[in-house]
Amino acid sequence: MPTIVHRIAGMLAALTIAVFFTSTVVVELAGSPAAIAQLKRLIVMPGLFILVPAIAATGASGFALARARGGRLVQAKRRRMPLIAANGLLVLLPSAIVLARLAAAGDFGALFVGVQALELAAGAVNLALMGLNIRDGMKLSGRLRPRGQPAAR
Repeated sequence: MPTIVHRIAGMLAALTIAVFFTSTVVVELAGSPAAIAQLKRLIVMPGLFILVPAIAATGASGFALARARGGRLVQAKRRRMPLIAANGLLVLLPSAIVLARLAAAGDFGALFVGVQALELAAGAVNLALMGLNIRDGMKLSGRLRPRGQPAAR
């Protein structure tokens, strides 16, 4: 059961961040201030109420699965998870709330732009780290061959 929870929660978390990131870029480039404000509001509610439990479930199930395992890939995933969590809690979560409040007030000035740039950078970092964890998880489960290993015949 932890394996299924881990897979579903991990993919949900990564997809949620990818949707937040992509929709932010598209709306910032082509949307009206009202569309930006609406997106920022949706990212906070219900977005964060999807993302935060997904990341928590991914971390908890990952630690449960890793108890019985060792090795280089498990250690790499263990090192990345605190970075993903810290980035989410200390940068992405507060940024989303600040941006939603600024956008609701119609304040798209320098503070909004700066926080938006920080949020996009932190989101890209989390997507990259999550991608590495997904890749390593697929290798651990046998769904992805390690580099240099011949294909099974």
